Amino acid sequence: MFEINTYELGYCDEDEYTRVVCVCRYKDKYLFSYNKKRKGWEIPGGHIEEGESWEEALKREMYEETGATKIKITPVCVYKISTYGLLCYCEILELEKLPKEYEMSEIILSDDLPDNLTFPESSKLYFDTVKDKMGL
Repeated sequence: MFEINTYELGYCDEDEYTRVVCVCRYKDKYLFSYNKKRKGWEIPGGHIEEGESWEEALKREMYEETGATKIKITPVCVYKISTYGLLCYCEILELEKLPKEYEMSEIILSDDLPDNLTFPESSKLYFDTVKDKMGL
């Protein structure tokens, strides 16, 4: 098991972020993606590629993992596993069909965390932190 710590926004410089994770909602439901290789449900997110800002990375990951084409992003907090990442809340405004060429095979809309999470401990921390800080 790995340790995850959360920090207030501004705890580190944005250029130290290596990942973004986004608890998201669409039509008043939480959205989760099914990773076909890891065979479990996940909160969308991923690595920030070289030359990308965290916001560009988040938009790219949201499209690749959910099919979202228009989103409203709210940064929530910084987290650290081995490196720093940014945890966000995202309201999906427009959603297209999930692209099949990436690692996610389907999405679900739910009122709560689904069973069969790929990363249950970190997913629960991210989910609960966003719900608490956003008053959801």
